[in-house]
Amino acid sequence: MSIAKKYSPKEVEEKWYSSWMERGFFRSTPNPKKEPYTIVIPPPNVTGVLHMGHMLNNTIQDILIRRARMQGKEACWVPGTDHASIATEAKVVAMLKERGIEKKDLTRDEFLKYAWEWKEKYGGIILEQLKKLGASCDWDRTRFTMEEDLSAAVIEVFVDLYRKGQIYRGVRMVNWDPQGKTALSDEEVIPKETMAKMYHLKYEVVSDNAEKTYITVATSRPETIMADVAVAVNPNDERYTHLHGKSVRIPLLGKEIPVIVDEYVSIDFGTGALKVTPAHDLNDYELGQKHNLPTIDILNDDGSLNEKAQLYVGQDRFAARRNIVKDLQEAELLVKIEEYPSVLQTSERTGAVIEPRLSMQWWCKMDKMAKPALESVMEDQIRLHPPKFKNMYRSWMENVRDWCVSRQLWWGQQIPAYYLPDGTFVVATTKEEALEIARKQSGNADLQLTDLRQDEDVLDTWFSSWLWPISVFDGFKDPDNKDILYYYPTNDLVTAPEILFFWVARMIMAGFEFRNEMPFRNVYLTGIVRDAQGRKMSKSLGNSPDPLDLIDQYGADGVRAGMLFSSPAGNDLLFDEKLVEQGRNFSNKIWNAFRLIKGWEVDENLPCPNETAINWFDSRFNEAFAQIEDHFEKFRISDALLAVYKLVWDDFCSNYLEMIKPAYQQPIDKQTLDATTAFLERVLKVLHPFMPFITEEIWHDLKERKEKEYLIVSAWPKKDTFDKNLNARMDSVLKVVAAIRNIRNSKNIPQTKALDLSIKVMNQDGYEPFLSIIRKLANISEISFVQDNVEGAISFVEAGDEFFIPMEGNIDVAAERERLQKELEYTKGFLMSVTKKLSNERFVSGAPESVIANERKKMADAEAKINAIEQSLASL
Repeated sequence: MSIAKKYSPKEVEEKWYSSWMERGFFRSTPNPKKEPYTIVIPPPNVTGVLHMGHMLNNTIQDILIRRARMQGKEACWVPGTDHASIATEAKVVAMLKERGIEKKDLTRDEFLKYAWEWKEKYGGIILEQLKKLGASCDWDRTRFTMEEDLSAAVIEVFVDLYRKGQIYRGVRMVNWDPQGKTALSDEEVIPKETMAKMYHLKYEVVSDNAEKTYITVATSRPETIMADVAVAVNPNDERYTHLHGKSVRIPLLGKEIPVIVDEYVSIDFGTGALKVTPAHDLNDYELGQKHNLPTIDILNDDGSLNEKAQLYVGQDRFAARRNIVKDLQEAELLVKIEEYPSVLQTSERTGAVIEPRLSMQWWCKMDKMAKPALESVMEDQIRLHPPKFKNMYRSWMENVRDWCVSRQLWWGQQIPAYYLPDGTFVVATTKEEALEIARKQSGNADLQLTDLRQDEDVLDTWFSSWLWPISVFDGFKDPDNKDILYYYPTNDLVTAPEILFFWVARMIMAGFEFRNEMPFRNVYLTGIVRDAQGRKMSKSLGNSPDPLDLIDQYGADGVRAGMLFSSPAGNDLLFDEKLVEQGRNFSNKIWNAFRLIKGWEVDENLPCPNETAINWFDSRFNEAFAQIEDHFEKFRISDALLAVYKLVWDDFCSNYLEMIKPAYQQPIDKQTLDATTAFLERVLKVLHPFMPFITEEIWHDLKERKEKEYLIVSAWPKKDTFDKNLNARMDSVLKVVAAIRNIRNSKNIPQTKALDLSIKVMNQDGYEPFLSIIRKLANISEISFVQDNVEGAISFVEAGDEFFIPMEGNIDVAAERERLQKELEYTKGFLMSVTKKLSNERFVSGAPESVIANERKKMADAEAKINAIEQSLASL
């Protein structure tokens, strides 16, 4: 068989992925004879395309699922996508604009027709891209959060929670996106550091005195002063004691508002006087509730000022800000403007500046559901990896707030609340059921379907995805179906820490609420993929490579390995393309090792000269495999890969193959070749979850296989005993070989020149099994055991034994002595200059500590070098 000199990833990847799919290796059905192993994919948005975060996350999932499949478990990885209400609606609106169509000119049904058209065209792109990565999902199980069954589950849950009293409708503060005209979750709000302006305004104190007096109030949002209902000061602030119980007038508007006292107000921030605007600030809202203050909302949905503002009505909030500042200056009510560093809250989807706003929304009570979800994580029924995130989780769950579940959009599951002509409403799974309830509730048997109006809002996307581990198995449609009973609870979830509360915690709540058990057993929290400067990768910064370009250039295996070389759980990955280059080089190393083995001719009559090497690698593999399994069990996936990398690159390729390979164009004995082939098969097995394509290719090229004898479904190795003493002895032998090679390099002795070696050791029997390996790897002609030092030799110590390499005939002793003498004189002169500098009290007292430390290090290094040179001279 002809083997390509160079590994070609693209051809191999397309061939084997198609082959795996055709043979149904990714498919899973409940099998009572097997232990289930289940992962549900964190569903990417239908608007998304593959980015570096997806690459890392899905590579880890694929590693876990491939290993479980090889362990003989019924491995099921459920893929799917999230309908992403806000993001998708924005995409559809943009598409319509390109066609000259405005959303406001469409009915809801017309708009949704366009939205489904967009989803069918673009919504599956990211899943197709995941196949390029090698993701071995059960694609027959692909789900979508707005497909019929999953939407029905969302509606069923909403109705259930409403009837339990856990969902209600009310006015509360939300994050409002004026451009998207919808409420947002905290997760959809992106903080951006900026320089903001603080405006110091004069509020006139109401009094009977002819002379006007003022209090200065600092605000970053002067356009909201028309919504002020009070000015608050700290009761301990002596500057304002005289104003307790007084009133002030809002600048320009002239409206009187009270001065209230509250210890919430910081004496040291701004002027110590706080304008209270309950409708437009969460803290002000809570202050207003505490002091029974009115609430005045002066903003429209689009961020323009409404009639309640009285001034600047109809103007955009930022235009109104510019105008009010100008008018305040003219009225001599603006004291000064200061700049200060601030954080601007913006919409993730539209980029608009968020408005804290009181809004009538639907809310879900979380406190009751949070308790079992908190206990399960704190008691390690559900384990977070790494566990450092438990404190963050506890903080969130102990301070949980009610969840705003409504969004002012059309794309999504429409809230199943139906309004009667009198303004009351009923909640039901269908309009027909709602009519029946409404007739009973109102006592009006003549009500018709046309009399009911369904709530315009849709449910928050998270309200569907928190049901994901249950709904993908139709656990609401039929709670006793075979799939949900077999696959639930799932095993491992791989996701990002930033959605630990917004998604992970809510899935745990839903699991206990609707299945009375946890949804998964382990949560592996990945880090964020950042560039070499530590910046989060993003399109706007232009610092994120296209994952598909990386796969095209380095191969999927190279990218998968490269992503994991430095990505421990919970730690951010500083991405450098050199990492995937290293991954590609690893692929080439494996390929070349395979080519070497396949290129050997076998002579069945030859005896086996490699029993020590064979016994060692067998033992070393078992030792490394125990480490790999330990890493997997502790979810140290990156460490598991590094252990495999060392096993393959160092132990198998660099050491074992060098120990056993025959001389150039000479045959190998059958026992060694059979053992080596078996070793390579074991190596391919532990490497397969990380690098599936090249391992499958080599597996089939290594020898003839039966039709379904694929590596992807081969048996995962079993833990076995290993010889610690043998492994330790070989480690010492390899260090001896490395030391001899270093001597060659330092003395410019060619690797092809055979050397003699003398060993000063008490028990020479311990070296007997390894002498042939030392001779071969270090190119040693003769090995002798001595009791005294060898004159004219360079020596080194390893594991308490002393080794000597005679230099006579290998180097020009006179020239080497002259070279060393010159180096010694130079180093002594350098040491003298450093010592002189450190003896100078003026220098030591005036120089920075880092400079002094550097000089001391130079002195220590010089002293060590002098000692080494003198020893080398003595040996000559």
